[in-house]
Amino acid sequence: MKLLIAGSGKIVQDWLTITPDLPQIELSGITATKHSLERMQEMAKKYGIKKVFTDYDQALAECDADTVYVAVINSLHYSFVKKALEAGKNVICEKPFTVSFDEFEELKNLALEKDLVLIEAITNLYLPNYKLLQEKLPELGKIRIVSMNYSQYSSRYDKFKEGIIAPVFDPKKAGGALMDLNVYNIHLLVGLFGMPKKVQYLANMQRGVDTSGILLLDYGDFKAVSIAAKDVGAPVTSTIEGENESIVIDGPTNTFPAFDTYHNSEKLEHFNVNDHDHRMFDEFVEFDRIIKDHDMEKVKAALKHSEQVMKVIDLARK
Repeated sequence: MKLLIAGSGKIVQDWLTITPDLPQIELSGITATKHSLERMQEMAKKYGIKKVFTDYDQALAECDADTVYVAVINSLHYSFVKKALEAGKNVICEKPFTVSFDEFEELKNLALEKDLVLIEAITNLYLPNYKLLQEKLPELGKIRIVSMNYSQYSSRYDKFKEGIIAPVFDPKKAGGALMDLNVYNIHLLVGLFGMPKKVQYLANMQRGVDTSGILLLDYGDFKAVSIAAKDVGAPVTSTIEGENESIVIDGPTNTFPAFDTYHNSEKLEHFNVNDHDHRMFDEFVEFDRIIKDHDMEKVKAALKHSEQVMKVIDLARK
């Protein structure tokens, strides 16, 4: 994979730290605003990125990348992905895929029409612990209650209260707890259980944005509660309760660091089969394979999953 990185923020800086472990990915270029030029130049020098651009259209035209990693603010995902697809590039798009379901559908149809890879970067679905949990799920018996909580006090929340609004808290840029943190819970729920029958979102709103909220999902035979917060912090755990056994995920659903099985209150086993200490490693190994093999069946399956996630987000935001 020859990769053009669109964005220079925290997620890109974090991802670049694993690139020495991904020698199969060639870093062809990076593009962001002129304001970020010095930062990009430092990244290029440190990680061996071949070219630096301050104009996205120029980057698409001149960079020899076959794939674009879109890691800009949420509200720009749609326009950046569309331009990349129109330029004939495969696209890996950071979560959440788009702001609305309609935007997602347009991009999905465009990618399939052009026979290009379009896939969402969502860490937990590619981690070995997630795959093992899928295998263990039938042992729980009938699922009755699922509760997921990703509450993490944001380093930008104090400034937000003073009226200094970072993109992650800006409703015009699709910020908020639902789109930033709860999306990980939603991906996990949809991956394990599919599309719920009903969705309701109870949000704590400040300055027009959800700083925290409780998402209720009705699956018929069982109910799920998905909590995310950027205005409070607490120990992060998630529980899947079945009639025979239960599973407790220890830690945030984006890193999925470990899980335990229980019978009632008795702990049975501890599991952690993740094979790399960076949450983004496994997904990019798989993305590289998908692009190299042009595995469009895998792409279609991933897009079907993302489609259901976007439907849940749309219903929640309404």
